[in-house]
Amino acid sequence: MLTLKDCFDFSDLNEDEICAIAECEHIPIISALEEGENLVHSAHGRQQIANMLLKRARECDLCGMEVHATHLRCIHKAFIARFTH
Repeated sequence: MLTLKDCFDFSDLNEDEICAIAECEHIPIISALEEGENLVHSAHGRQQIANMLLKRARECDLCGMEVHATHLRCIHKAFIARFTH
């Protein structure tokens, strides 16, 4: 039987990115992992992930959740660094 950690390990996304997708899309983590895996393999999909991270960061800023917004921007920055050449 696979654990959630096993699924994270098989993914091209890291745990923070997957959890952020789950938060942005309001879906369970395992569903976010599947969606993220589908998106990360195309330039358009990677752009969708990057956009959703920044959109959620802006939403957090508006709600006064500055620390979380900063965390999401850090995830975005690391994601962009890994997937843009």
